[in-house]
Amino acid sequence: MNQAPAPTTAETLRTALGGLLDGLPPKQASAAVERLIASYRGQTPTDSPVLRDRSDVAAYAAYRMPATFEAVRSALDALAEAAPDWAPASHVDVGGGTGSATWAVDATWDGPRDTTVLDWADPALKLGRELAQAAPSPVLRAADWRRAVIGAGMTVPDAELVTVSYVLGELTPQARTAVVAEAARAGQAVVLVEPGTPEGYLRIREARDQLIAAGFHVAAPCPHDGTCPIEVGRDWCHFSARVSRSSLHRQVKGGSLPYEDEKFSYVAATRFPTRPATSRITRKPQIRKGLVLLELCGREDEGLTKVNVTKRHGDLYKAARDIEWGHAWPPPSDDDGARDA
Repeated sequence: MNQAPAPTTAETLRTALGGLLDGLPPKQASAAVERLIASYRGQTPTDSPVLRDRSDVAAYAAYRMPATFEAVRSALDALAEAAPDWAPASHVDVGGGTGSATWAVDATWDGPRDTTVLDWADPALKLGRELAQAAPSPVLRAADWRRAVIGAGMTVPDAELVTVSYVLGELTPQARTAVVAEAARAGQAVVLVEPGTPEGYLRIREARDQLIAAGFHVAAPCPHDGTCPIEVGRDWCHFSARVSRSSLHRQVKGGSLPYEDEKFSYVAATRFPTRPATSRITRKPQIRKGLVLLELCGREDEGLTKVNVTKRHGDLYKAARDIEWGHAWPPPSDDDGARDA
């Protein structure tokens, strides 16, 4: 008899989220979601926790965790592609809340791995620990959940990987700079993720410059460490991750489709050699009869370009028809050389 395949990390997370809103009045959940939407869109930078109590945290987890998980996992996949021989033996998630990024790291690399989640909202840490105990992963179950002020004066434990996802927009500019600086001091690799809005992109762009000034090299999405070629105010760099919606997710978000697309901006930077993409697809590929139009961000001397891939390109044309927004182009090969750090 064939054995059923083990559930994926994403499926396990959705199952763990299933009972969170049981017993929570619908109006209370909706009010918490509306307030969290405003914070998520960066309208309320603050120096205090956004998640205040159990109802806030439950609403956040049901509303945001699946999308945050997929966005962070996409960014981590790009880092893993740029550093195929590397896997973090330790991970610190700054402002990790209920642990979306820890689940994403666990879905990207096998353990063993020491994991620490730092957040200033104790209800978020408690619920994150509760969710992690339902995971089959020993790494998630053994994670250390610590209360910490996220901002100026904080101390991040040294780790091979530091993630900061959907946090910078909640902070004042001074606290934002301090958090990025401390992540750079503590980590060998740093991955920052923000909403895929013009404002979120500007926060990532600013943090990218800060990481480069601290001695890091960009592994993804940028193919270089030079100035971003995008003209501020005319466009912004962002990507998309497909999110499967559970019935709970559809109920909380008021949607009917079985999926949604999460837009996000990110940067992954390291202190060690990587294999950055030759170029990165910056928009959804446009597929026409016998032709695929790709919008690319290339090496520093190339900037932003558009490329037509036709049938006469053979295998490249086949690859272009299957390639997705945010992927490296051309598809990476095993003989690509690592860039010196």
